[in-house]
Formats: sequence, structure tokens, C-alpha cells
Amino acid sequence: MRAAGASTQSDPTIHYAREGDPPYLFHCGENFQTHRLPAGTRVIYPKPPLPGIGDVRGAITNAIDHPLGCDPLSEQLSPGMKVTIAFDDISLPLPPMKKPDIRQQVMEIVLDRLEWAGVTDIEMICAICLHRRLTPAELKHMVGARIFKRFWPDRLYNHDAEDPEGITTLENTEEGEEVEINRRAVESDLIIYVNINLVTMDGGHKSVPVGLGTYKTVRHHHNVHTLMTSKSYMDPSTSSFHRSCDRMGAVVARHVKIFTIETTLNSDTFSHMLGFLQTREAKWSSFDKMNFGVNSAALKTLPGALRRKVYQSFLAPYGLTGVNAGMTGPVHDKTLEAVHEQQLIDVEGQADIVLIGLPAIGPYSVYSILNPILVYCMAAGYFFNFYRGKPLVRKGGVMIVVHPLENQFHRTHHPSYIDFFNEVLPQTTVPSEIERRFEKAYAENERYIHQYRTSYAYHGVHPFYMWYWGCHGMDHLGQVISVAPKSEAAARRIGFATAPSLPVAIEQAKDFLNMPGDQAQITYFHNPPIVMCQVH
Repeated sequence: MRAAGASTQSDPTIHYAREGDPPYLFHCGENFQTHRLPAGTRVIYPKPPLPGIGDVRGAITNAIDHPLGCDPLSEQLSPGMKVTIAFDDISLPLPPMKKPDIRQQVMEIVLDRLEWAGVTDIEMICAICLHRRLTPAELKHMVGARIFKRFWPDRLYNHDAEDPEGITTLENTEEGEEVEINRRAVESDLIIYVNINLVTMDGGHKSVPVGLGTYKTVRHHHNVHTLMTSKSYMDPSTSSFHRSCDRMGAVVARHVKIFTIETTLNSDTFSHMLGFLQTREAKWSSFDKMNFGVNSAALKTLPGALRRKVYQSFLAPYGLTGVNAGMTGPVHDKTLEAVHEQQLIDVEGQADIVLIGLPAIGPYSVYSILNPILVYCMAAGYFFNFYRGKPLVRKGGVMIVVHPLENQFHRTHHPSYIDFFNEVLPQTTVPSEIERRFEKAYAENERYIHQYRTSYAYHGVHPFYMWYWGCHGMDHLGQVISVAPKSEAAARRIGFATAPSLPVAIEQAKDFLNMPGDQAQITYFHNPPIVMCQVH
């Protein structure tokens, strides 16, 4: 273990806590806390934001005019073509970005190209798969007022994975996986997919077969066996999940022509007023300290619904770090390089105990509530899997989660989550048993399907996938401890132990590991912005 106070010269993102350090910031739910850490605790900070591209429009234009592996977009277009533009949904970026959204900027240039080529049969589909539909206001924010006015609602809409008339079945993969996707997309002469790659799990062949797919398709990789055999969901090279998506992408590519446009963003996640969230505590200015105090005090005093509204009004000023277009495979290779440049940090050795502050920002809680199932998924699924090589925490180690875990659900967005929490988990928390006994009934439930299709609800099967998403992490970890949850019963139901404070949680973790004193290597995973650890 490195001596307290030491830091690595080659990687300033890693610091070792020492006596007398200021308290360390934890982004905790819809608020912020500070905690003192034991001397010697390894603190892994995100990299500073990379410079954003100044001429965004020029970069997009250059990408689509000089694509990878195929002809320029303009040379693939002709009058009379049927073109479908598909794009990522509201689950990314996190938090949502300030106007103009990068998807809007890409689509405006693409639509100009289509107009110059005389293409008039154009439809735009938000690729939600089994996620909730976007509201008209959310779509308008994403695509901009001009595109929204021109295409909504007949030619700009959400994908419907349960529309029997709107789905086409393609051939199976060589592994027997069924591939169904949106009928309009299959019948198009060209699909143009516009992507934001927030993390390395996104994009590539995950975009079309998953985003425009159905339950029959995604069940082949959103399952316990596939996720348990994926070494890291964020490392496509070792992920069974991604291998399945690749096989499906090959099937789709045999039936329809795809022009992929992928973008990457820097880690400039918080506005100036929240700048303290991206500044090391030891370097906080007087303004940062004042801002922290004002924001944390104000959010703490607000009622839950109003606090969420204020918190979720913070939009991110991301900068564009890359844009590539063309064939899906070569484009995604470049995309992954850009994501790694911003997020990947070399880390020597695994921790015995890893600490995380869990924000309310999650892919499935945008303008919603991070309910207990999503807390479980974010901790054991997403945060655990932010690694390449080896997990940040050793086999049998402990994860300590600082988050005000509440037994609260958004009744419009997550109706099947409520039933899953109250009906399934009291009977069993074993992922394979849950999958075998309950998944099909929830996936085919007519009430959930109706809510997915006509309201703004996640598909009935979605909480199952969030539970499976954490199965690899929970199998690896010896224990997860929730610090000061508002509902201890909810924490216990999702399999978390509890502690009244962070110092008590650390002592509980040491007792669990039978590592008294300072023998345990403790690492604080200081996030967000997003950090990916290359663990050696």
C-alpha cells in the first residue's frame, strides 16, 4: 500500500488521502455530501475535460463527407429513396446536454444533404427499444424546434417494440438468436443512425439491433447467462453481451444499408454554478466553497419532488471531442479510442474496499426517480463495471454506497418496477430463479405493454434486466453496504447491508473481510464525471 499522502507522478488523477486533508466530496442522490477519509485511502479522480472541438458543424460535415469504409453520404443518396434517421434516446448523455443537443446538430446537416439530393421520404425514429417513450417536449429539446415542427408527429416518433404491424422478423444469427427490428427501418433504402457514445458500452452494433429491436431480440443478450459471462460490460472485447450484439448487427447489415454517425463528448458535465463538482477539494476556491454550501443546503431543505425538479434542471455544457461516420465497425473503433482518451485511467492493484457516492443521474431515471432497483443496478451494474482488465475491487471485496436509498418509485415511468420490488424480490433475489419463474409473465403482461405503448412507462420486463445487470457485480462482491439509507428495509430487500455512517461502514467492511487496522486497501471512486479504470 502506498504511503499516506503519496501520489503518482505519471497519473495526477490518483491521490492518496492524508491526515489534515479537507473532506472529500460525494455526489449523493440529488445532493452533495463531504466525508473525511482514512489516511492512505486511494482517491481516483476523473480526468479533466478534454478540449471541445471549436467548429462543430465543420467536424460533422467533414465526417459525413469523408466516411470510414464507404462512400460519402451525398454519393449514397438519390431522388425517390426511402431514408430512416434513427437516434439514441434520452438515456444519454447524463445529465442531458444544453441546447443545441449534438444529435440536433448532426441531423440538421444530414437533412440538408437529403434535401439537396431530392430525398423526400424521410422518417425519424427515436430508438427506445424497451425504454420509456420520450415526451414531445423531450423530443423537441433533443432535435430542436425546426426539425420538431417539420416532422412531428407523423414522421418523428418513438420506436414501438410491441407494434405487431411495425416489426419485421429477419433471420436468426448463427447462434440461433432471433433478430426483429422496426419495419420502417428494414424497408428503407438507407438507415442513418445518429449516436452519442457516453460510455464504451454504447454504440456500435448495439445501436440498430437493440435500439430498434424487440423483447424477442434483446432477451438473447439481456439475460443472466450472457451477463455473468461478460468480464466487463464496458469492455466490448471481453463482453459476451457485445458479441451477441455484433452477431445481430451482421444479420441486420445483410438486410439493410446503414450509415453510422457516432459522436463523443468530453467530461464537462456540470455548469459553472456546480463547478465544485469537477474540482479537487484541495483546490476549491472561496466561490466553490460558497457554491457547495448554498447548493447542498438549498437542495436539502426542498421537498422531494421539488428537489428532483431543481436537480434535474442542471444541463451539461459538454464539448464535442469526436465525430466519425461510415461503416459501423470502423466508426465504432474510432469512437472507443475517443471515449478511452477522456475516461480511461491506469490503476495499479485492486482494492479491498471501494467507496462510491451514487448520484441520482442514471440512464433510466432521467426526469424520474432512482428507485431501489435502479440504485442496485447503478452500483452493482454500472459503477462496478467501469473497468477494463480486472474489477477495481477484488473478488470477495466490499463496495460501500453513499446514497439516500428510498422506497420510492415513479408510478408513470416504472409501474412494473413497483410490482417486481413488492412481488418478486420477497420470494427470491437469485437472478437465474427470477428469470426462470417470473420474466415471461412480466414481459407479456398486457397492462405493462399498454402502459409502454400509450404512456411513458418502461417495458414490463425492464426491471428484470436491471436486476440481471447487477448479477456479475453481486457475484464478485462479498458485500455491499448502504450508508444511512432512508429505507433500511429497501436496502435489505435488494441485498445490501446497512450502516448509519461512512466511518461505521468502513469498520463493518473491515470486520467482514477480517482485516483490522489499516491492512485493508480502501479506494474512493470519485465519480461523476465518468471514470473508467484500467486495473493492472
